[in-house]
Amino acid sequence: MSTTTFILDLFGIAGILATVIGGFVVVRAAKEAKTAEVWKAEAEAQKARADRLQEDLTEIKDRLGRIEEENKRLVQLVSTIDPARLNIFRTH
Repeated sequence: MSTTTFILDLFGIAGILATVIGGFVVVRAAKEAKTAEVWKAEAEAQKARADRLQEDLTEIKDRLGRIEEENKRLVQLVSTIDPARLNIFRTH
């Protein structure tokens, strides 16, 4: 085997290795990009869910406030009719 043949074989092997390594890098980058897309989509979905939950919580708080006000009004109404009956409501 001559030196020239050896060098050409060496460059051929190096070329094959470079192609394999390059392919691996491309596949890995594509996988990471896909993973990033999936995580981004998941983050957006979680944010949308959190926004909906926040809206629901605000609505629940508003309803609770209205119920508490109505309850106060009803207790006042009952107490004007028969103050003794008010104690029944306060013990429960």
